[in-house]
This record gives sequence, structure tokens and C-alpha cells, in this order.
Amino acid sequence: MKEKKLGLMSLILMIFTSVYGFNNIPRSYYLMGYAAIPWFVIAGILFFIPFAFMVAEFGSAFREETGGMYSWMEKSVGPKYAFIGTFMWYTSYVLWMVNVSSGIWVPVSNVIFGEDNTATWSLFGSELLSGSRLLGLMAVIFFIFITYFDSKGIDKISKVTSVGGTAVLVINIMVVVGSIVMIIARHGQLEQPFLGRESLEVPLNVAYQGNPIMILSFIVYALFAYGGIEAVGGLVDKTENPKKTFPKAIVSAALVIVVGYALLILLVGSFTNYSEILGADNITLGNVSYVIMSNFAAAFGKAFGATEATQIALAHGFARVYALIMLLALMGAMFTLVYSPLKQIIDGTDKELWPGKMGEIEADGMPKNAMWIQCAIVCVMILLVSFGGDTMQQFFVILTAMVNVGMTVPYMFISFAFPKFKKMKGVDRSFEVYKSQKSANFWGYVVTLTLLFANVFAIIQPALDGDFKTTFWSLSGPVIFGLAAWIIYTRYEKKKKVKSKDSVKSVA
Repeated sequence: MKEKKLGLMSLILMIFTSVYGFNNIPRSYYLMGYAAIPWFVIAGILFFIPFAFMVAEFGSAFREETGGMYSWMEKSVGPKYAFIGTFMWYTSYVLWMVNVSSGIWVPVSNVIFGEDNTATWSLFGSELLSGSRLLGLMAVIFFIFITYFDSKGIDKISKVTSVGGTAVLVINIMVVVGSIVMIIARHGQLEQPFLGRESLEVPLNVAYQGNPIMILSFIVYALFAYGGIEAVGGLVDKTENPKKTFPKAIVSAALVIVVGYALLILLVGSFTNYSEILGADNITLGNVSYVIMSNFAAAFGKAFGATEATQIALAHGFARVYALIMLLALMGAMFTLVYSPLKQIIDGTDKELWPGKMGEIEADGMPKNAMWIQCAIVCVMILLVSFGGDTMQQFFVILTAMVNVGMTVPYMFISFAFPKFKKMKGVDRSFEVYKSQKSANFWGYVVTLTLLFANVFAIIQPALDGDFKTTFWSLSGPVIFGLAAWIIYTRYEKKKKVKSKDSVKSVA
């Protein structure tokens, strides 16, 4: 039976669901207000669209290869470069697991209490076991539990929790429709006044005002919001008339996503007065989404004359619903991502590359030994960050910075490899967007430099403000894991040399 090909709309939807993340909107509004919008546009032009075309060319040329991004880099540059880049891509998920394991208690708190009160939690009234430290201990127990169930091959829970993904789409529609209804009910008045160019240039967050390096460091948030596009590289061959359809789909999806982010940030301002709602010290990057969503329900009630008691009831009720949806979505992602990226990198490389029994895949398809090593690394990182003596606000700043930097650095390996890929001879070029070597060089280096400068600003900015801890943790992921990848591969090269010498001697 002939495989059904993807049409333009199907492809746009697939790209949209791979890239668009609702959580990026309330976080961006909290960090910059309306001034976040231009940076999403800049990141879309300098990173998202050109990088998506590179990924599409790689995916089309190496469509017979099973190794994904490892195969692209290995054939374009070399196996060591490919391994380090792919290993850093994998470890970005390790950082994500550290973040989610620690942050998942915020939606739990919202489901139970209708608000985030994790900052007040303590075990037996102990100061030592309270706040971020208690969340860290709970995160360790949670992650061991997830690893245990996944190592038993029980991954079916993720199918149940996939309902969260559909529900998040419903939340987006509710926010768009509800915001427009509120604007009409208030006769066009926004809770946070929009002053045109001034609002797009001056951040609402006082910490960002008059601080160009802090503003430039925000680019990493915008770049992170476009992450996931590498997943569509393998869709070129599954597309109808790919030469015409794929570029159209990328540009259309990019426009939809950029406009979607910009419109939703604007709509968040329509029902969220920045200083009134987000000015408190208890607002963190971990709970800001839930604060804004509960405020959405309260503002909706207020727009139609509800009493203060009804507004509070609506806020708590909607916070519970939204938190439950996010909890299901995060749990589903966690059950899958604990083993999926690890299995992918082990499957795509030589078993001898990995120390000890780490490279073994069990009969049920689970890399159990590697999963428990991963569990130990995640747990140690959680404890180191959570027992660092930070406020809850700083705790979530560090976690978010680690993930943003960790997840965008690996893209530099792909974009930097692209000009070298373009020079290769005997490669299937049936799908091409960059017609010349000059255009491939230009956009390859533009994307690489955009990612490099954004990450440099994101890493050094906290240190310039005296926050050396965030700088250290932002840098630690790429440096430690990059070095680990280099050591693992160098050790493998030496082992191969010894083997080849031994085989020569035995023949002699």
C-alpha cells in the first residue's frame, strides 16, 4: 500500500506542535513584558527559518541513515565531532530532567491548593528541609521512581498522560478567545497599557531597563522557544512535492509561530497588569505561568462584574485545571524522555564506545544500566543546585538558565557543520533551499554566531550583576558534558588503536 504523503497544512501543524510551547509566553512576559515581542521576531529570522531549512536539507540528503543528527554531522565533519555534538544534545535532556523534577511540585501545589505555596513547605518544621532544599529531595525521590518504572519497561503511562498535550492546545484557544472577549467587554482597554514603540523597546521588568547585556541575554529564551525544529528533518521525504511544499511549510509555520508568540504576549498584557500581578517577590520562573493563568480567570470574572470572592474562586479553580493539564503533559514527557534520547544515542553508536555495561540494551529495548547512571547524575545535580542556599526565585532562575543554554548550544554543532555538508560530493541534492556554497556559508555562520553570542550574553550577564552561581551552572552543563564526551570518545579511539595493533601482531 502506498504511503500517504503530508500536505502543506499537515506539515505546518506538525512543525507547529514540535516547536510551539505555551509556557514560553507567560515566562517571556514576566521577563520583558511587551518588549519580548521584537526578540521573538529577530530570533525567528536569524535562527528559526534558516536553521529549519538546514535541518530539512540534512534530513533529505541522509534519509536512509538511522542515526539522525549524529549521521548528519558524522558524514559532514567526522565521528568525534558528531559524537560530542550529539552527546551535548542528549545532555540537554538531562538538564531538562533536573529542571522538571524540581519544578513539577509547582503544578502539584496548584492542583491541591489552587496556588503555588511550595516556598512555605517544610519537613517536620525544619529550616534545613524547606523551600528549594525540600523540593530538591522530593525531586530526587520522584526521579528515582520514574527511572524504576521505566527500567521495568512500563512506558504505557505516557500514553495516558498524552491527553495533556491536547488540553494545552485547548488552553491556548481559551486564552485567545477569553482575552478578546475581555478586551471587548472593557471597550478596548488593556490591563497593561500598550504604548506602541515605547512598549516594544522598554522592558516592563525593572531589572532589564537600561541593561543592554541583560536584554541581549533574553535572546536565549527566544531561541529556546523555537527549539525542537530538528525533529522535522526526517519529514522531507514524507511530504508531497517537497521542493515546493517544504519551504512553504517552514515559512508559513514560522510566521504562525512568531505571530502566535507575539499575539499571546500581547494578550497576556490585556488581562495582566505587570506591577500589580507580577511585582511580588514570590513570583518565580517556575510558578509565573500558574500565576498568570489564575489571574486570567479572575480578570474574566472582573470584566463581567463578578464579586471579589467569585474572582478568587475562579482563580483557584482555573489554576487547578491548568496545573492538572501541565502535570499530565510533564509526566508524559518525563516517562518518555527518561529513556528515549539515551536509547537513541546508544543505538546510534558503537557499543564499545561506552564504559562498562553502559552500552547494553536489554531484551525489552531499555538501556537499563545507562538509565541508572543517568539517574545518579540527575539526582546529584538536583541536590547540588537545591542545596546551594538560594531563594526559591533564584533556584528557578538557575534551573531555567541551565536548560536554555544546554538546549541551544548543541544546535551550533549542526549549523557549523552545514557549510561542510554543502561541500560534500556524491550526495543526493534532490531537495535544496541553499542553492550555492556562498549562501550555505553565510547562513551557516549567521545561525552559529547568533547562537554563540546569545549564549555568551546569557552566561556572562548574571556574573556582571554579581550572580556568579547562575553563570557557573549555565556554563557547567555544556563544559562538563562536552568534556565528558571528548574523554569518552578519546578513550574509544585509543582502545581501537590497541585492538588494531593486536590484530596486526596476531596476523604477523
